[in-house]
Amino acid sequence: MDQRRSPSASERKRDPERTRARILEAAAAEFGAKGYAATRTTDIAARAGVNKQLISYYFGGKEGLYKELATAWHAEGTAMASAEQPLEDVVKAFVMTTAHNRDQGRLWAWANLSGETPPVDAEFLRGQVEFLRARQQAGEIAADLDPNMLLLALMAAAAAPLTLEQTARQLGGEDPSTPEFAERYAEQLALLVRHLR
Repeated sequence: MDQRRSPSASERKRDPERTRARILEAAAAEFGAKGYAATRTTDIAARAGVNKQLISYYFGGKEGLYKELATAWHAEGTAMASAEQPLEDVVKAFVMTTAHNRDQGRLWAWANLSGETPPVDAEFLRGQVEFLRARQQAGEIAADLDPNMLLLALMAAAAAPLTLEQTARQLGGEDPSTPEFAERYAEQLALLVRHLR
């Protein structure tokens, strides 16, 4: 089913936030399917059902649109990594986010494999390392673990059902894209994280 729909001029005038949201949703899908470099703004606009010029108007172009998506995901990730949550619950939340928002996960995978996206994650990642360092000082993580390396390993592990989908399927004969698999995997990863104390 084609999700593209062209809104009327009055709709665009009446609801700019809805238009922005549709553009962001379309961009996440297009970037996730093709990667940043191969995605064209004309494809994003067509998927969102808007004039291509609105991407420049609202976001300043493709790079601005990508940065807007990254900012939203960073805010979500920072909220999930709250110090009030045990680390195993944080890791479970990241697994489930990747399972429920596969476009975001694919975009992250494309960005890391291609190296062609704007460098927008450094500040967010440094913040996540500081969260892990604080947890380490509080005794939640073993003192001999390097927080930088631990974050890298946890991010890779949280995304594994998406980034290693074929491997996961061959290991257990299950479909790793199902919510049931994601929940079981999240529980197992949380159990592993508990052993890091």
